[in-house]
Amino acid sequence: MFELESPIYFYLLALLPIIVALFLFNLFWKRKRQAVFADLELFNQLVPEQSKFKPILKLGVLLLALACIIIALVNPKMGTKMETVKRQGIDIVFAVDISKSMLAEDVAPNRLEKTKQIVSQIINQLGNDRVGIVGYAGSAYPVLPMTTDYSIAKMYLQSMNTNMVSSQGTAFNDAIQLAVDYFDVKDTSKLIILISDGEDHGEGAEDAIEMAKEKGVRILTIGVGTEKGGPIPLRDDKGNIASYKKDQEGQTVTTKLYPEVLKNIADKTKSKYIVGTSTKEVVEELKKSLDKIEKSEFESQQIADFESQYQWFLALGFLLLLVDIFLLEKKTAWVQKLNLFNEKKHA
Repeated sequence: MFELESPIYFYLLALLPIIVALFLFNLFWKRKRQAVFADLELFNQLVPEQSKFKPILKLGVLLLALACIIIALVNPKMGTKMETVKRQGIDIVFAVDISKSMLAEDVAPNRLEKTKQIVSQIINQLGNDRVGIVGYAGSAYPVLPMTTDYSIAKMYLQSMNTNMVSSQGTAFNDAIQLAVDYFDVKDTSKLIILISDGEDHGEGAEDAIEMAKEKGVRILTIGVGTEKGGPIPLRDDKGNIASYKKDQEGQTVTTKLYPEVLKNIADKTKSKYIVGTSTKEVVEELKKSLDKIEKSEFESQQIADFESQYQWFLALGFLLLLVDIFLLEKKTAWVQKLNLFNEKKHA
């Protein structure tokens, strides 16, 4: 069992035929220049110690040395045994508000982008925890099932926008119910991190909160926006602000942060409400909250214990380079006596 750490370095093997081509070109050029001064028989008499085989041997040693060094860069690893790794962590579902009010720019660059920054930084602080993502507005939408692949989680997070859910509003009830359904393992610590501006235009979330409590799910809430609020920009195809959202009377809508709604959700599940103004402060506060939650063993894996083998190829490569340096192109005396390559010494 083996694996290659950096197979991209195999592309460097393309240098070897280039070196061979340069060698043949140089050999052809030398023969051509030699022919200007003397024919082959006379040249052999003038330089009797020059070997025809040694340059080819030196080239072969050099190519082999470079090949070994390239393989060392690839770093082949051998798996010698299997180990069982137990993972301990928390199951976390991020419930992200993607209603139109999240486009308000009372926090920079806007509430939704600020939410993405916060969630991304939270994920960066996690270790062995599983994460899932739910998007919601007037209804809830599953974005990413539970996973430990944080890079995939952040990729799906960045793709979220206000057009993913057609019905507008902020239905906490649907978001919490869907998030609770994400938890497929009974004996794990479960946490919903609900991020919103608190504008609830859907049915009350009381039933969903009770269901979460019954299943041992805590709901930590993060409020994004300001209580002063701001308008909701409407942009054209080029991304420029064309106008602002207006109500039925033609007045510009001002959307505000409603922290009391979010505090109520957090309090009822014995969790915490965090103001999402500063990403750094949110992450620090959340980290303190996560440290207080008991970690559960939710997954065991069999993994191979791989050991790097690059040092053997690197040592062999440098040894061959050393041999190539001290390998002279003139004939070897004892080889001449054997006359293996019909290199007879001319009188």
